[in-house]
Amino acid sequence: MLSVVCGQWTVDVFKGVSMPHEAVGNAPPPWLSAVPLALVFLVFYMLLIRPQRKQEAERKSMIEKLKKNDEIVTIGGVHGTIVGVKEKTFLVRIDDNVKVEVDKTAVASVTKVQGG
Repeated sequence: MLSVVCGQWTVDVFKGVSMPHEAVGNAPPPWLSAVPLALVFLVFYMLLIRPQRKQEAERKSMIEKLKKNDEIVTIGGVHGTIVGVKEKTFLVRIDDNVKVEVDKTAVASVTKVQGG
């Protein structure tokens, strides 16, 4: 067996480099390997999940505040004025004598709030 000792390290030609015997007992604790995974999850939460939840809460608040005569744009791009409010839908006037009923979740944005 050909071995070369370099300081505390042993280089065996057939087995490669091995750690000193004292260092083998000083291995890091097993839970330490989960730290990078936890950090990745934390970054993922802070950059993606948290802002999305905040945006969804703002959207829900906007929809709850809508009332008659507010001007809206739907997710389909239809512009109109709310003329009626139901539990899950709005009655929207898009032109003279043309009214459509749209789901509350179909509202993309508010263009003009009446009286505020």
